[in-house]
Amino acid sequence: MKNKIMGKNVLKDKSYSFAIRIVQLYKHLSETKREFVLSKQVLRSGTSVGALIREAEFAQSKKDFISKMSISLKEANETSYWIDLFKDTSFLTIDEHSSLSEEIKELIKILVSTVKTAKQNL
Repeated sequence: MKNKIMGKNVLKDKSYSFAIRIVQLYKHLSETKREFVLSKQVLRSGTSVGALIREAEFAQSKKDFISKMSISLKEANETSYWIDLFKDTSFLTIDEHSSLSEEIKELIKILVSTVKTAKQNL
């Protein structure tokens, strides 16, 4: 039981740290690059990941938990798309992209594992 609790805290902490980076990315894109449309997309999806994980903490049922975590996974995947697009359109440097991409891929792996485990324990 302790590992599950620790795993959820790791996911919660990592998603919160990632959301902070996404807010900083949004500020950079809007203030420095003067990009206002796509940056709002990554802001929305990137901060949704952690918000949904927080919602799942107090899910009403196992199915509700799986649903929230699954939606968080979808948002993480969308965020990965925006990060790749920003690199390929030169809004992000290769180093900036690499760092963010690594972080979102790690979150995706943890979320996939969490959803898979929760479904097996239904």
